[in-house]
Amino acid sequence: MKYILVTGGVISGVGKGVIASSFGTLLKHCGIRVTSIKIDPYINIDAGTFSPYEHGEVYVLDDGGEVDLDLGNYERFLDITLHRDNNITTGKIYQHVISKERQGDYLGKTVQVIPHITNAVQEWVERVANQSVSQDGDIPDVCIVELGGTIGDIEGMPFVEAFRQFQFRVKKENFCCAHVSLVPQPRTTGEPKTKPTQSSVRELRGLGLSPDLIVCRSEKPIGDSVKEKISNFCHVAPEQVITIHDLSSIYRVPLLLESQGVIEFLNDRLQLNIGVPRPRCFMRTWRELADRVDHLRKEVNIALVGKYTKLEDSYTSVTKALQHACIQVGYKLNLTYIEADNLEQKKKLADPVLYYEAWQQLCKSNGIIVPGGFGKRGMLGKMEACKWCRVNDKPFLGICLGLQVAVIEFARNVLNLPTANSTEIDPDTPQPVVIDMPEYNPGQMGGTMRVGKRITQFTERNSIIKQLYGNKDYIEERHRHRYEINPACIKSLEEAGLHFVGHDVNNERMEIAELEGHTYYVATQFHPEYLSRPLKPSPPFLGLILASIGKLKHYLARGCRLSPNQISDTESDNEYMIDPTTIQQHLISDASRSGSTTSSTND
Repeated sequence: MKYILVTGGVISGVGKGVIASSFGTLLKHCGIRVTSIKIDPYINIDAGTFSPYEHGEVYVLDDGGEVDLDLGNYERFLDITLHRDNNITTGKIYQHVISKERQGDYLGKTVQVIPHITNAVQEWVERVANQSVSQDGDIPDVCIVELGGTIGDIEGMPFVEAFRQFQFRVKKENFCCAHVSLVPQPRTTGEPKTKPTQSSVRELRGLGLSPDLIVCRSEKPIGDSVKEKISNFCHVAPEQVITIHDLSSIYRVPLLLESQGVIEFLNDRLQLNIGVPRPRCFMRTWRELADRVDHLRKEVNIALVGKYTKLEDSYTSVTKALQHACIQVGYKLNLTYIEADNLEQKKKLADPVLYYEAWQQLCKSNGIIVPGGFGKRGMLGKMEACKWCRVNDKPFLGICLGLQVAVIEFARNVLNLPTANSTEIDPDTPQPVVIDMPEYNPGQMGGTMRVGKRITQFTERNSIIKQLYGNKDYIEERHRHRYEINPACIKSLEEAGLHFVGHDVNNERMEIAELEGHTYYVATQFHPEYLSRPLKPSPPFLGLILASIGKLKHYLARGCRLSPNQISDTESDNEYMIDPTTIQQHLISDASRSGSTTSSTND
């Protein structure tokens, strides 16, 4: 097993996740099987109890793991299926060690950070690295480990020490360290400053890890003189200094890394036996994807109505899923974040400017999405958005809480149940249309929801969403909720036109709702955004985008197939349209040439 450790310096959020994913993308296109591990030094057991404002969105895995959003980057870039143990936290490690101590596994020894905590980290990494993350069940060849936080953080010290020891445990030829650092360019001088990177590398080396690659992040491209300066002061060769400036899209990052010889370096450093030179068609699919993103001309306006809109990372997977769908149909996403409580009547009195601005943004949009969330704040605003879409035949997609809100709004305004509510918002509501699932809520907050991949069965009723999923009898999507639609209300809701076209295997939990006679009014209890991929967009998101540009009926009439003539209104647009069948053929062709196979949050 080969290991690539990715560390970060100067600031957090420097782009370690995208860099680590890009390393994996390059290796995978070379026929190397790749897995990833993300280490988060916080004491929480997992990300399930985080407010999105703390650490961005909570990403959910097939096995129900609630993990850091960077694992979403890994899955989307590498098209792999990770497990909960691919996310390591300080809390998990200490819980593991303390549990062993309570069982007497340490034979009465004093349990210390060194060697017990550091050994536990190394053993965990080795164990997870040898677990398959692909459908074929093959063991990975390379494990990319991202160490969260910034070098020098006190909470990250045990992990740095663990990898200082680990490099000798697995031998030098099997371990490579890549350090991602910021090279700021102050506007006052416009000159790239290397001192922060020098200090960061010096601290890393002082802790016993010498970087084999230094990845310099900057706003604008930096010249060779800066690379040579970093080379001189950081004890690496100039070709080991990689520069990544802000690009038109993240899909350009692997291409920029490849152009600077990263594959050749990793091949030599880790003895990967990658065949060089590579064919001219190498990474053709990825290049076409990046080119296509850069040449999108027409825009589609989508409004996201949520309660965590002050931090865009709160809805990372939703945003990516919307982008994937837009890329597929040849449109550029223009996403507007609307704070849900700004749509409420009380805001009209408190701050009429925000109220009218929010409604103006909502009305100007081509489609609306109401994502998941928890808590009371913003519920009335989300209901207003649902009502506006329902009454005005505006394309709408509700996810998780978005489904529950849509049902509550429908019950209040169509079934004339003015006190209809969720027991999450009002435990004593006389008209509960959304209720809790007691078997998933035993009184603890962490890890007690219905979470992970579950089967959703379609009813025999024909529906738009069923067609978008290819008229399958059932699908598998990832969930994260502890409330469900009240079964006692299903009959009255369906008689009024809100049909539940998907349910769980026991026909107890309603999974998909669709409004009869509407262009596109769909809500899902599951989170389809987690399984969206750049070359395979999620069907509910694709349906929203197609409906928002007025092409959904044509798409369904063609048997859910895209064509340049269907999407583009002008001949010039066809130049950048790539038929999905062609993309898949390129993907298979690339793979054959390279020898590869294809919780509750705080309010």
